[in-house]
Amino acid sequence: MAVPPGVAPLYAGLGCRRGAPASELAGLLRDVMQSRNLPFAALVGLASIDLKRQEPGLLQLAADLGLPLHFFSAVQLAAFTPRLSHRSAIAFQHSGCYGVAESSALALAEQLGGGLAALRVERIVRDDMTLALAWLPASGG
Repeated sequence: MAVPPGVAPLYAGLGCRRGAPASELAGLLRDVMQSRNLPFAALVGLASIDLKRQEPGLLQLAADLGLPLHFFSAVQLAAFTPRLSHRSAIAFQHSGCYGVAESSALALAEQLGGGLAALRVERIVRDDMTLALAWLPASGG
């Protein structure tokens, strides 16, 4: 899926409870994008922690959107801790990193975008799901 000209690519980081349905994850993503007037066509990938590698809702969401789903280890995500808007002790207890959504969004943006990423949308929490969006500010948008 190609990002339209003049639109900065967006990278979504997601965290969720075990068994979170794709429909709820999609609803959160759609609502956040719409509320911030961000074009859905700007999304180029989804990311989470490798503990969620077999999570059906995340896998289905990626398939439904036709986007790649990337996973990062807690060690890889820990490198982004100083750049998080919020550090969750509960997330650390469960995953070994202080913020799955924000750190995975930043990790994906830097891996795919090849530059220094920033959070475009800080962590949004809905029920037992989290979402953050990262981008490369130098790319405009």
